[in-house]
Amino acid sequence: MKAAVLRASATALSIEEVSRPQVTPGHTLLRVLACGVCRTDLHIFEHDLPTLRDPLIPGHQIVGEVVDGATAELPLGSRAGVSWIGGADLTCPFCHRGEENLCDNPTFTGYTVDGGYAEYALVRSDFAFPLPSGIDPQFLAPLLCAGIIGFRSLRVAGTQPGERVGLFGFGASASLAIEVLHHWGCEVYVSTRGEQHRAQAQQLGATWVGGESDLPPVALDRAITFAPAGAVVVSALSSLRKGGVVAINAIHLDQMPAFDYDKLLWGERQIRSVANMTRQDARDFLALAQEIGIRPRVRTFPLDQANDALQAVKHETADGPVVILP
Repeated sequence: MKAAVLRASATALSIEEVSRPQVTPGHTLLRVLACGVCRTDLHIFEHDLPTLRDPLIPGHQIVGEVVDGATAELPLGSRAGVSWIGGADLTCPFCHRGEENLCDNPTFTGYTVDGGYAEYALVRSDFAFPLPSGIDPQFLAPLLCAGIIGFRSLRVAGTQPGERVGLFGFGASASLAIEVLHHWGCEVYVSTRGEQHRAQAQQLGATWVGGESDLPPVALDRAITFAPAGAVVVSALSSLRKGGVVAINAIHLDQMPAFDYDKLLWGERQIRSVANMTRQDARDFLALAQEIGIRPRVRTFPLDQANDALQAVKHETADGPVVILP
């Protein structure tokens, strides 16, 4: 099969012919129909995260067709989706508490195991999700990480219907979260860099849109940060009412600057990190996305241009999520 391969010593993905995966017990083989490109892929590519597999096929927002290793939930020829959490041990204390996103021995799709920048992907059957067949795969791919992790961020922040919610940074995940917030009747306030992102937030119905250093004109109940910058967390914290919560949606974050405890954190304000997602998060969000009818505006690249797709994410030149089509 054709695949985009990352090697630890390389500065670019190489497009290669590699062996197609063989089905093993507990796994399902998918013919990849689409694979979303996530900022986490960029962190892996640029070695912001340590190298754990070399060589590696990245990609963890996989939409595929079941071609082998079918199950009752994933029959042959059906659609299936795979996200960042590709498996958990299901035996550690976190898994026993229903917190498989914090598992001591997780599998990460496109990081510790090969992912979806390829024509085929082998995935763990119990961590793949049935997907509807009547929707273009390119619209489903971003839902599988950007969408699910944004949804979990809203949960971690404790978001309630009708609240004032700030989104700090407005990439793929925020552009999907805002649709959930509208469904919940929330007012959405967006602070983000880039005129294109601000325009997109306005088009998607944000109550207020400002630049990255602008603070919303009202005190927020909840805030979600999407930019991997500690300074953005402090800006979000500065915008909270007493008792409000900031949820940090980032797997990698630069250094947090010092801030005034008395003015910014006191008053039972909270900062919470968002770590991965659970299968229940995925099921709940995918059902909600189908109910709402979320169809993200995507920019697609052929597999041969996987490097260009990563650069589009890095330089934020795409108006919406980026998707690779094998």
